[in-house]
Amino acid sequence: MGALRPWARFPLLVVAHLLALGIGAAVLQALEGPPALRLQAKLRTELATFQAEYGACLPPGALEELLGTALAAQVRGVSSRGDGSEAGNWDLPSALLFTASILTTTGYGCMAPLSAGGKAFCVVYAALGLPASLALLAALRRCLLPLLSRPGAWVAAYWRPAPARAALLGAAGLGLLVAGAFVLLPALVLWGVQGDRSLLEAIYFCFSSLSTIGLGDLLPGHGRGLHPVLYHLGRLALLGAGTLPWAVVWE
Repeated sequence: MGALRPWARFPLLVVAHLLALGIGAAVLQALEGPPALRLQAKLRTELATFQAEYGACLPPGALEELLGTALAAQVRGVSSRGDGSEAGNWDLPSALLFTASILTTTGYGCMAPLSAGGKAFCVVYAALGLPASLALLAALRRCLLPLLSRPGAWVAAYWRPAPARAALLGAAGLGLLVAGAFVLLPALVLWGVQGDRSLLEAIYFCFSSLSTIGLGDLLPGHGRGLHPVLYHLGRLALLGAGTLPWAVVWE
């Protein structure tokens, strides 16, 4: 493709990008479609059972209205449970996690401002905070790059590989470092303190945070016997660790 002119290269890249989107969508449809249909059928069965047992005590449409209100609140980060386990959605530690997710562009989506003032503040906060975060990444890169480039320089000086092979070895080493230190190790910690999360789910959460995708379907819950201060510090550490690899590669 390097021999093509830019005006001819761009349509090919667009077609390749659209093809990748289509293939990804087809694979996800094949993988996620059947579980979604099974979950939908299970929900309909449970609703039908509930209506059969208690429908005579409820006015028509009351259950659907209640479920709609609860789901709408849940989507906006407000718990519909009555036990108070998630009542502090906007306490200080949760608000710190929300602001950290904004400045790292992770944007989990588990919380969202409810007031007009909060939405306006988020716009101004992100507009001012994101450039400051980029400046921090630049400073971190200047500090970390000399340290992380020493092993590659030592390999190049000792074995004297070809430039292409040296670049490949450096990229592989950096990839292993990022995968081990910022995906596997935090996933093992998260898996150890969480009683209701598998190792695959912990790796999935760490990768989605590290890549700033932030799907928001998984979030750190309260650990078994973990002190609240350690719990909140751990949540911020897992999120903040995702900025370090980008500080190494960002220019």
